[in-house]
Amino acid sequence: MVVITLQRNKCIGCNYCVEVAPSQFQMSKKDGKSVLLHSSEKKGFFTVKSHDDSIFDASNEAKKACPVKIIEVKQR
Repeated sequence: MVVITLQRNKCIGCNYCVEVAPSQFQMSKKDGKSVLLHSSEKKGFFTVKSHDDSIFDASNEAKKACPVKIIEVKQR
């Protein structure tokens, strides 16, 4: 299982996550911040839990590319 978490309120809108992992992230047209697709929100943290292990590599690259370090990716 892959768990991806985005702390959206700290996003600066650089678009790196979308460039690296477009199947997991997109930019909001409303506020220019990243959106973690198919996520649920709890206290400002947006989380996706997926049994599709193929999303790990791209999501982990998005984590590494993020200049404000607001993406967390874990594989269980």
